[in-house]
Amino acid sequence: MNQPWQTKWPERLSYGLSDAADNLVFQMMTTYLLFFYTDVYGLSASSAAILFIVARLADVVESLIIGLMIDRTHSRWGKSRPFFLWYALPYVIFAVLTFVTPPFTASGKIVWAYVTYLGLGFFYTAVNLPITSILPTLTQNEDELTLLGVIRQFCGSSVQIIVAIFTLPLVALLGRGNQRQGFLLTIAVFGLISLMLIWNTFFHVHERFTNPEQAHQSWRAVGTMLKRNQPWLVISVVILLYWLTTAIKNQTTIYYFKYIQHSETLVPWANSFTFAALIGVLLIVHAASHWGKKRTMLGGIAIAAGGQVILSLGVMLNHLPTLFTGILINSVGNGLIIGLVSIMIADTIRYGVAMGIQAEGILASTDDFGVNVGLGLGGLITAGLFHLSGYAANHPQNLATQHMITLNYAWLPLILYVIMFLVLLLYNDRQLQAAIAQ
Repeated sequence: MNQPWQTKWPERLSYGLSDAADNLVFQMMTTYLLFFYTDVYGLSASSAAILFIVARLADVVESLIIGLMIDRTHSRWGKSRPFFLWYALPYVIFAVLTFVTPPFTASGKIVWAYVTYLGLGFFYTAVNLPITSILPTLTQNEDELTLLGVIRQFCGSSVQIIVAIFTLPLVALLGRGNQRQGFLLTIAVFGLISLMLIWNTFFHVHERFTNPEQAHQSWRAVGTMLKRNQPWLVISVVILLYWLTTAIKNQTTIYYFKYIQHSETLVPWANSFTFAALIGVLLIVHAASHWGKKRTMLGGIAIAAGGQVILSLGVMLNHLPTLFTGILINSVGNGLIIGLVSIMIADTIRYGVAMGIQAEGILASTDDFGVNVGLGLGGLITAGLFHLSGYAANHPQNLATQHMITLNYAWLPLILYVIMFLVLLLYNDRQLQAAIAQ
């Protein structure tokens, strides 16, 4: 029998706004940081590529460290909740420092980029991973878990879209023609809002369902649970593939419109169609209750892939209405995919509890692990291919680079959606739900 609902709307909204807070900075990293490094700060594409892969490898380790820290934290505020209080301010400080452009030599610029970006990655993990790990401790009601996950993703996706659309206009407005000043002032505004929202989450959410007897299990017991948690293994790969796809496409968007369409002002227009992701997020509650989470996510991947096909046709035909239609349809599918991620991870955490191991920190770290590896590989692939093709910042691009931009924007994401669909077919949702129900 399902549990009664335990949360109220102020707590639900505060939980959702935690993801909005993180995405104010995160979306700038995924969409504009490569462009900022190459075309504003003056790093070479190859230097940026190496930085991204080093940062993502560091983040993989950091995800595991933060996960272990959560599992071994026992405070009067709980296990995950205090991380919002402790790490919000350092997170915002490093976000701002990442977009500071000191007048260093070429080697000094690289050192500054490494210190600030690696620091930002660590503190992002420290405030983001607890959003996922805290979810199954808020309620045991299936419908309520789904609702909380949808609220979180609706808030997060809304802010992602807002940042994608309004960042460049804000940079132009605040910088008054100086992109260095514009990016710095924009991230300062976003960072201050982010800080207030993260602290708001700390004060208004409460952990209710933890079992001290299942904490501090041996490494062998946790490892055995992870190997037996087949749904967790599958969803981990799906998350990695999703963020790899997102990184490649998002980072290439501004290059596509600047160097292929020769109109950087089209970027906010293109990004405005990603508002359709909210449609996908809102469909989750109804769709998951009727078809289950696995089938709903499979449908989301199929819709996203279909939209990517239309986008690719728009690129081939050089027809913007077709391209924008593809972005819209693709975004609906993406909303279904990403909106279900935290909900399905919460299910794998509860599956672990059913096996006698409460390790929400380690299991939730798969989300940040997938994000970090996906973004790292995406940044490496994008910047690496640009470097190999002879990319030259702020100059007309040669034919090879134009082909690389088109490949990254249209065709690679389509291939990855197909792989993502095939991997998710392996997800054993029946076994998971049977174990949770016992």
